[in-house]
Amino acid sequence: MADPSIFKAYDIRGVYGEELDEGIAYLIGRAIVAHTGVPRILVGHDMRVSSLPLREALVRGMNDQGADVVEMGLCSTPSFYWATQSYPAGVMVTASHNPGKYNGFKICRAGAIPVGSGSGMEEIERIVLEQDLPASTRKGVVSAVDTTDEFIRFNLSFLKTDNRFRVVVDAGNGMGGYTYGELLKRMPSNLIIIPMYFEPDGTFPNHEANPLKYETLRALQERVVAEHADLGLSTDGDEDRCIFVDNEGHIVPADITTALLARQVLLERPGAKILYDIRQTRAVPETIIECGGIPVMTRVGHAYIKQTMREQGGAFGGEVSGHYYNHEQSNTENTQIVFFRMLNLLATEGKTLAEMARPLLARYSKIEETNFTVKDAPGIIARLDAEYAPGAKEVSRIDGVRLDFDDWWFNVRASNTEPLLRLNLEAKTFPLMQEKLAELSRKIQG
Repeated sequence: MADPSIFKAYDIRGVYGEELDEGIAYLIGRAIVAHTGVPRILVGHDMRVSSLPLREALVRGMNDQGADVVEMGLCSTPSFYWATQSYPAGVMVTASHNPGKYNGFKICRAGAIPVGSGSGMEEIERIVLEQDLPASTRKGVVSAVDTTDEFIRFNLSFLKTDNRFRVVVDAGNGMGGYTYGELLKRMPSNLIIIPMYFEPDGTFPNHEANPLKYETLRALQERVVAEHADLGLSTDGDEDRCIFVDNEGHIVPADITTALLARQVLLERPGAKILYDIRQTRAVPETIIECGGIPVMTRVGHAYIKQTMREQGGAFGGEVSGHYYNHEQSNTENTQIVFFRMLNLLATEGKTLAEMARPLLARYSKIEETNFTVKDAPGIIARLDAEYAPGAKEVSRIDGVRLDFDDWWFNVRASNTEPLLRLNLEAKTFPLMQEKLAELSRKIQG
C-alpha cells in the first residue's frame, strides 16, 4: 500500500525504498492514465540512482493502462517542460533539489500545466490508494524523442548581446551539467563558461544540489573571485531553480534577482505584469513600478504562480525559492532563459552584477525565512491577524497573512506538510527588523 504522505501539493515525492518503490511507481503510472485519459504521455528522468528503475515501472504502468509513452531519456526539468508543450501530458521522474535518497514525479497536462493540489493530485492519490483502476482494452507502446538541439537553440535566442562575459556555472552534479554541457558545444564566441561539477551523478559527491542552502555555494563563490568572472550561477538537481553569485563573490538573493530580471523583461515588454511571491522584499514591487510594470503578488508555489500567470497574462515571475517563470515557455522554469536575460541586463546597464544588486539590498533589512514548531498554526495566524491588521496599511490573506506597515511588514504561513509556522519579515532599518523579529517570536511561541 502506498504511503499517502508522498502525495504533495506540487508533486509526488518520497524516500526511495521506504516510501516510494517500483510497485508504487507502476500504480502511479496507471493512475495518471486513468485520471487524465490521454492516449500519449511524455516521460523524462533525471540522474538519480533510482530514477531509471522508477521510470521503467512508471512507463510499464502507463502502457498497461493503454497509453503510449514517448521517452525523452535523461533530461532536466526545464527541457522536459519545453518538450511537454507538444504533448497532452507528461511526467518527469525527479525529486528536484532534495537529497539523493529521495525521488518522485512531476506531472503536467497539455501546455506544461502542472497537476497538483486542487488540479488532479487528490484524484491520482485516491486511485492509487484504492487501486481503482479500470481494465484497459489495449497495451501502449514506447518510442523515443531527442529535443536537445531544438531546446538549446530556443534558449540561445534569448541572448541579445555580443558583449564578452566570463561565467562560472556550478551544476552540483545535477541535470544542469547536462544542459549547460550541451550549451558549451554550441557556445557563442563572446561567452566563456567555466564548468563546475557538470558530471551528472545522483550520489551528489561534491555537495547537495540545492543552492538555497547557501553553504553549497562556497566553492562557487571562491571560484568566481579566482577566475575574475562576471558572475556565477548555481542550479539544483533537476535544474528548475538557480541562484546567482555576483562578480565579488557575494550571493544574490532570489528576490533581488527577481527585481533585476524584471528590469530586463520590462525593457522587452513595457508595461507588462510581473509576478512575485508573498515573501519577497518590497524592493521587488518598487522596482517593477519604477520600470513601468505592474507588480502582482501571489501565494507561494509553482502551480499557483503558473496559474496566476496564465489568468493575468504575466510576462515573468519569480520566487524566493529561486524558481523563475517565463511566459515564452508556457510560464515554466528555464534557468538558461534567466541566465541570458541577466547577461542582457549587464550589457544594457553597463554595470557589474554587484553594482546592480547592492542598492536593492541596501533598501531594507530582511530576515531569512524562520520556522517555528507549533501545535496550532492556523490559530496563531488568526491571532496575529486580529492583533496587527487594524493598524496595517495593506493586508493580504492569499497565503497565510501578510501585513504591511509604513516601515516594516511580516508574513506568517502554515506549512502544508509539517507542524510549522513560517515567518518572513522586513523593515526599513536593521534595529527595527531585530525589534519586530523579537516581538513576533515571543507572540508565536508564547
